[in-house]
Amino acid sequence: MIKTRITEMLGIEYPIIQGGMQWLACAELASAVSNAGGLGIVTALSFLSLDEIRQEIRRMRDMTDKPFGLNISMLPIFSPGEMTYKIVDLLVEERVPVVETAGRSPEDFAHRLKEGGVKLIHKVPAVRFAQKAERIGADAVTVVGFECAGHPGMDDVPSLILAPKAAESVSIPVIAAGGFCDGKGLVAALAMGAEAILMGTRFMASKEAPMHENCKKWMLGATERDTRIVERSIRNPCRVIVNEASDKVVELEARGTTLEELLPIISGKGGRAAYQSGDLNAGIIACGQVVGRIHEIKSCAEIIQDIVQEAQSIAGRLGGLFH
Repeated sequence: MIKTRITEMLGIEYPIIQGGMQWLACAELASAVSNAGGLGIVTALSFLSLDEIRQEIRRMRDMTDKPFGLNISMLPIFSPGEMTYKIVDLLVEERVPVVETAGRSPEDFAHRLKEGGVKLIHKVPAVRFAQKAERIGADAVTVVGFECAGHPGMDDVPSLILAPKAAESVSIPVIAAGGFCDGKGLVAALAMGAEAILMGTRFMASKEAPMHENCKKWMLGATERDTRIVERSIRNPCRVIVNEASDKVVELEARGTTLEELLPIISGKGGRAAYQSGDLNAGIIACGQVVGRIHEIKSCAEIIQDIVQEAQSIAGRLGGLFH
């Protein structure tokens, strides 16, 4: 075991958390991570109704007796028909031990979660938002650096700066995300004051990820230069793979565009089609720069054990450097 405040708070063996990836973070993947000693997370946004989310939570319980979490990604402002509050009530009813929130502040339902015994981890792209998360009662905060897949925020600050500054700026545990895939990254994160790492891209390239083999093969041949930032013009920057869909977004943004014009391309439907068909040009696919350091498809258990063993080896070697 590697003991940190995060492992103790969440009841997990290793300070390794799986990112909440739409369409991929389902029971098969999340239970494999939890069973291997990390924290698996199911993404609510992958399901169309409360009943489907409830069924997936119960599938998780059939597949693991270890702690797990539910990711709730919210729009920046509340929109009519949004299910966020109903999902919060559902996860309290189902006694899900951990929730990861992203997007706008979870302030409105933080008390409900605390009353229900649910640990709240809020994911943010900047230190000022980490400080707010602490003020509203979050139990921990995940800070995502510029390298990350998905949404790194507008400030373009990498994990090497963001993680230690966040750890110095809040008293709650910090989870570092963006650029982590191995034991080197785990040791670096712990050295910077973080108490766990969150990985999305690394778990995409796992045997359990429900993604077409063509997509996984692409990852093994990709470099750190095969991703790009799009959607900056609508103040929602997103790191995705370089493909025909992101080429089109770049083209539209260069000449001036609107959210309405972008939505047919950037909505999750295209990414889902790509994951299912293996057509890498079918839609926007989130992916971190760390893809350039991933060279094997392994099971989640192998990924986690490799990270832990490498981290232990590095810690021992570093200890020998100081006399």
